[in-house]
Amino acid sequence: MRLKNQQRLEYRGKLILAPMVRVGTLPMRLLALEMGADIVYTEELIDLKLIKSIRRKNPALGTVDFVDPSDGTIVFRTCSLETSKVVLQLGTSNPERALAVGKLVQSDIAGLDINMGCPKEFSIKGGMGAALLADPTKATDILRTLCSQLDIPVTCKIRILPDPLDTVKLVQQLAATGISAIGIHARTRDERPQHRPHPDVLRAVARAVDIPIIANGGSRDIHTYEDIYKFQSMCGADSVMVARAAQLNVSIFRKEGVLPMDTVIDKYLRLCVDYDNAPHNTKYCVQSILKELQETPRGKRFLQCQTLQQICEIWNLGDYCRRRQQELKHQGNIGRAGVLPSQGMSKRPKLDIVNNLSLEQTSDKFEGVITRNMAFLRSTYANDNQLPKTLLYVHAGRMGKEPPDYETHQNDKLFRSICGYDGQRYSSSFWEKNKKQAEQGAALVALLQLGQLREEALSDNGSLII
Repeated sequence: MRLKNQQRLEYRGKLILAPMVRVGTLPMRLLALEMGADIVYTEELIDLKLIKSIRRKNPALGTVDFVDPSDGTIVFRTCSLETSKVVLQLGTSNPERALAVGKLVQSDIAGLDINMGCPKEFSIKGGMGAALLADPTKATDILRTLCSQLDIPVTCKIRILPDPLDTVKLVQQLAATGISAIGIHARTRDERPQHRPHPDVLRAVARAVDIPIIANGGSRDIHTYEDIYKFQSMCGADSVMVARAAQLNVSIFRKEGVLPMDTVIDKYLRLCVDYDNAPHNTKYCVQSILKELQETPRGKRFLQCQTLQQICEIWNLGDYCRRRQQELKHQGNIGRAGVLPSQGMSKRPKLDIVNNLSLEQTSDKFEGVITRNMAFLRSTYANDNQLPKTLLYVHAGRMGKEPPDYETHQNDKLFRSICGYDGQRYSSSFWEKNKKQAEQGAALVALLQLGQLREEALSDNGSLII
């Protein structure tokens, strides 16, 4: 097993933020470390998504971003504050793809974990997650490949099997591949949080192998810092991985006790602003913290928010958000709209252009078109009546003009549209994922040029603030 990194991640005696879908992004990971967690896991990231991503340094944020070149979305964002403590959890069913991802990201993370326990239909249909529990040969092949060829520790996370003896046998097989630790959710694939965990099975496993056992699945009984260690003792485990209890209040990792909810949200939102976190992701995490308080007047106002600025206003951080976003913009923060379809690709993508147009011919079609680099982000629009195409159609009727028309061009699987209105043509230079979004982007440019939108109504990435 290769482990060239001098600072090898230690898995014994640690408090760990568990991998959680949509929760384990950079701001929450950093907050967990601030609150006392020793190791933080990312949400599960799928191998195919990471393989095609581009590694890009973002000096303005002080981050390393792995960017989807097709639309500029951030697949994985990390920074030096967590480099020695972050474990990337990977969804995979193929050793070659897993290794490709490992080699791509290993200089930016402390460890790589293979998800072998997720019971979600998406994972199982793809042969990932809990599907690997039923295929030990493939599971061990993936782990052995990674352990033999990566320079960082490799782990996996599983669920227990219905038969405790089968669980022990499986863990022994997995441990023999050279992994540095194993996380075990103390429930079976078909059990859910309302079911009691099975710490006795973890105790049996811990006695049978020498690698660190990381216990998971005790959140229903974890309400204080001390409860974390009670669960660890029940399981006979070396470390504890906390999921839902941390999702509700990440200050569960504080020795001094949990912080008030609003204090946690304040700290979290500041990190979201500082690291340009996606508004929809920020909103999801705050919703998890609020729980039933979403039904209060403040909670209902929060649910109407569509932008990070609007969310921050609810917690009196509006000025902070505005100031930091301007600072980051001036420092050169590159948003989603700054990535072109072919950026970072070793080869130009195979073209399948509408009307049999080549890339150069497509560019010619945009000559004389008023163009701005403007992304259309559907999450920033509260309802259909505020969509750019709708607003432009209504404006045309009000002015007694013919309705706008749209001409769309395709490059590989990406689209750009030209909006024709009142003798002039408008377009966004940003390539969208589908024809509808491309048309909305073109209409957005037209509205801005026609004076139907003000510059200050646009966010830094060019999307509409409402």
